[in-house]
Amino acid sequence: MRIFRYLQLHIFNQSKQSVYDFSVKDAKGQEVDLSKFRGKVLLIGNVASQCGFTNSNYPELTTLYLRYKDQGLEILAFLSNQFNGQEPGSNEEIQEFVCTRFKAEYPIFGKVDVNGKAADPLYTFLRSSKGGLLGDSIKWNFTKFLVDSEGKVVDRYAPTTTPLSIEKDIKKLLGVA
Repeated sequence: MRIFRYLQLHIFNQSKQSVYDFSVKDAKGQEVDLSKFRGKVLLIGNVASQCGFTNSNYPELTTLYLRYKDQGLEILAFLSNQFNGQEPGSNEEIQEFVCTRFKAEYPIFGKVDVNGKAADPLYTFLRSSKGGLLGDSIKWNFTKFLVDSEGKVVDRYAPTTTPLSIEKDIKKLLGVA
């Protein structure tokens, strides 16, 4: 059965060629077709409001978004409670917290698993597109994936990589000097 599930997910994700082939639920439970972001450079990350990286990552994500949203950057934040229960609230409570405390104007998506059998298909695709240092599993909150304007994953960043340190890579994809 385990092999069948692996093959099923593997074949399913092989038919997916870009992040634009997926749909996900936002923090309000509404289905969002990621093709609406076609042509944009995306920074996708799993986030948690009670993580030690929260107070540094959220402000820097907001800074990047405000700097480059008009040039074609979109940040997609996926809530995840998979690491030590560091995202315990409801989607709505967390979205309110992030938007109020950190002035996040970018899309916040509902809670997802990023690893394991119940992993969201988008995250299965992201992980298989760019493995990490020790395999393709997500190791912690604030793992980030940079996606080009064609929906291809071009890089993956560890939780310890600050969003502002990714700025040069974002600028290159945006064609901004």
